[in-house]
Amino acid sequence: MKILVTVKRVMDYNVKPKVKPDGSGVVTDGVNMIVNPFDEIAVEESLKLKEKNGGEVVVLSIGTKDTTTQIRAALAMGADRGILVLADGSVDPDAAARLIKAVYEQEKPDLVVLGKQAIDDDSSQAGQLLAEYLGLPQATFASKVDVAGKTVTVTREVDGGLETISFDMPGVVTADLRLNTPRYASLPGIMKAKKKEVKEFTPAALGVDIAPKVKVLKLEEPKARQAGQKVPDVATLVGKLRNEAKAL
Repeated sequence: MKILVTVKRVMDYNVKPKVKPDGSGVVTDGVNMIVNPFDEIAVEESLKLKEKNGGEVVVLSIGTKDTTTQIRAALAMGADRGILVLADGSVDPDAAARLIKAVYEQEKPDLVVLGKQAIDDDSSQAGQLLAEYLGLPQATFASKVDVAGKTVTVTREVDGGLETISFDMPGVVTADLRLNTPRYASLPGIMKAKKKEVKEFTPAALGVDIAPKVKVLKLEEPKARQAGQKVPDVATLVGKLRNEAKAL
């Protein structure tokens, strides 16, 4: 069983982002970068499936050379080899899906596992777009995944409850928060990861145009909240709600 799992390089969620003075993005210089938490869950689930069914886990990421660090983190957890598609700047979900599709067509995995969303843009679109472009079945927001032979059974979180669906491989699964708890990389795993293969491609070599279809025009800090007011009685409160806040 071959599994292709994606990881994205994102800003550490413990760091408060700062908007650049020109509003073109957030400041990343000197900021700690990590594997997107939902992608880390996807890697863990891929490894669990490999341990149960045998096979290979291939890690794919899109970004600059620095993104190799996040691929190596997944390799240290136990993945077998890595693929980096070199791309400067932001890559929108449509371009990401098309790049993953191109790699899929080379690797021919049985299953593609992605995090349900990235914590930097929260788009939650790449997995769905990928399934559409490949014409494959998909199971999004997975909280449980079972594989029996060629059949994948997924319990997914929906409004007001859980839904269980199944499909025959190949297919696409996106991982939700409650799917598992990612393991820590062991020291031997970290040492082995340094020697594992990370193959590099360019979008041009894959025949994919990554010109963005969605552009961020400007970012700005949210307005600071104003301090609250204390009022002496209910009549004053009602007056302020009616005359100042226009809430009544």
